[in-house]
Amino acid sequence: MAKARLTPPRPPASLKAATPFWREKTLEALSPEEWESLCDGCGRCCLLKLEDEDSGEIHYTDIGCTLLDAGTCRCRDYPRRQRKVPDCVRLTPEAVRALPWLPPTCGYRLVRDGRDLPWWHPLVSGTRRTVHEAGISVRGKVSGTEEEFETDELPDRIVDWPGQDPDSKDPESKDPQGGA
Repeated sequence: MAKARLTPPRPPASLKAATPFWREKTLEALSPEEWESLCDGCGRCCLLKLEDEDSGEIHYTDIGCTLLDAGTCRCRDYPRRQRKVPDCVRLTPEAVRALPWLPPTCGYRLVRDGRDLPWWHPLVSGTRRTVHEAGISVRGKVSGTEEEFETDELPDRIVDWPGQDPDSKDPESKDPQGGA
């Protein structure tokens, strides 16, 4: 009769936790599913932004795109967003490398810059709730959609928080990519 094992056998090396894809792949190497999962669902990129014509500095407003659902922080019609909002920017690896206004907390930007995803990112936490619980998302911070404001009101709607990283060591520091 064989002796019973007191400790479970070690799993084979092939079953050990793999390095998360965002730590080992470039933006270009991501599958479509991996690419979409990098979006944390914060909605910051869906806020209207103003660019200073003289300095090129980007200023976020607290006004959402017409398709932004400020409660879920998601697009109301993601598959057809570019048909409905012609100036909606489709994120691609090339766009992520060129856009000066991606929020400092953006998963695409973090991977682009060789940084890890924060604890509240759904890929790390395992739930979409943490982006809201951590105060990263636009939930409760959007004053309305672009149809609700006149163009001359936009400068009065400029806010700093979308261009800030709450996990940054220096909360007063400006975002080097041009955010306020």
